[in-house]
Amino acid sequence: MKKILLSVFLFGLSYVNINAQSCTPGANFVDSTYGVWPDTTQNLPWATVNVAYSTDINFKVPATVTIDLDPSGQFVGSPIQSFTVTGLSGLPVGYNYGCNISGCTYNGGANGCANVYGTTATTGTYPITIEVDATVSVTLIPGFPPTPVTQSVSFGGYKIIVGNAGLIEQVIAPLNVVPNPTSGKMNIAGLSEAMSSALVSITNIEGKVVASQQMNGTTNCAFDLTNMDSGIYFASIQYAGGVENIKFILD
Repeated sequence: MKKILLSVFLFGLSYVNINAQSCTPGANFVDSTYGVWPDTTQNLPWATVNVAYSTDINFKVPATVTIDLDPSGQFVGSPIQSFTVTGLSGLPVGYNYGCNISGCTYNGGANGCANVYGTTATTGTYPITIEVDATVSVTLIPGFPPTPVTQSVSFGGYKIIVGNAGLIEQVIAPLNVVPNPTSGKMNIAGLSEAMSSALVSITNIEGKVVASQQMNGTTNCAFDLTNMDSGIYFASIQYAGGVENIKFILD
């Protein structure tokens, strides 16, 4: 869960444009441990083509390096001086972003918020990748003062789904593979009649289609992959709002 929250927090930091809508960090998160709200499970609200979009993200920066940030454990416990978002890719054309402070640089332990806003004319699913520079105070040589070390990291896990007017309001649950990981028998959960789903295809990590199912607007979609090799696969759902790709693991 902490890993998910960290990814969300980094997403929040990514909204750096000074022309963004204003936002104020939520008071409810001041006493929280580090994280971002909403997280990647809840994800960002759906958007509608040619309709103005605006949503806020609240976050709290970790005060020290955790195992989530540094799986090697080399810098765990070292003070975080700052996080600076250096780039963001994946937003729909016409969308932008901005933090509540200029430059989108936050000290360790700080609270902040960001606003995503804009209007687009293109439907689809837009995965978000965030590029961040983390500056950490590290004692490289015992007995000497700590040295600021800056490390670049990229994070994914967020998405904005842009659909047609009259569709978004009727979609209640996010699309998911259930269960995930799966032993072979799986379902696509979250399909609705309003989505007018057309095709669901399963591809392996090499991009080869290993199974597919014509939907014709139906909402029941199940696959039996028990004869497939274990590994990472992707479910691609084509529907009226665009294409949704979901990664899942086959045990």
